[in-house]
Amino acid sequence: MALELDQVTLTVQGRTLIRNLDARIGPGEVVAVMGPSGSGKSSLLAWVAGLLAPPIEARGFLRLDGADLTARPTQQRRIGLVFQDDLLFPHLSVLGNLLFALPAGVRAVRVRAAETALDEAGLAGFGPRLPGSLSGGQRSRVALLRALLAAPAAILLDEPFSKLDTALREQMREFTFTTLAARQVPTLLVTHDAADVPRGARVIRLDHA
Repeated sequence: MALELDQVTLTVQGRTLIRNLDARIGPGEVVAVMGPSGSGKSSLLAWVAGLLAPPIEARGFLRLDGADLTARPTQQRRIGLVFQDDLLFPHLSVLGNLLFALPAGVRAVRVRAAETALDEAGLAGFGPRLPGSLSGGQRSRVALLRALLAAPAAILLDEPFSKLDTALREQMREFTFTTLAARQVPTLLVTHDAADVPRGARVIRLDHA
């Protein structure tokens, strides 16, 4: 399962942000996109997710496992997205947040899947707790688990560690990339911090269009 970007060009009001970008991200691989503010990093992720809005315009093609996703709506792309903010639903328990991501089915089976994910993330017993009672690192882990339980074929990470303190950043980097590698999920990472880029990842720099 590979995510492919082909000849992607992003423009805004006549100014080119990204020109003819090509990238292929294979199973378990990470491609990091780096560049200064305003270079088009987050806009590129928005385009891949199907969330790009005017005035930014895009040309190019997006393929996943050979299927053309360019014109498909967000909900049909099977691409997960993790933001800087965890965006957990504050009124739902941790378990409720995870169940939201799981496909419909027998509740007992869905609960077991969510509780297994929590256990694997070092969060056994956290299901009944509300997000507001969690630490930053715990919330980040739950947000990543929620994205993964939706069984995405690829995942996008938009500055996922930027709001964590130094110690938590290192912990979450290890957890995130170990988990994604184990599940063989193609990953596109946007970051301004070179320390966020895992060993072996390829880097695309957007310093110049």
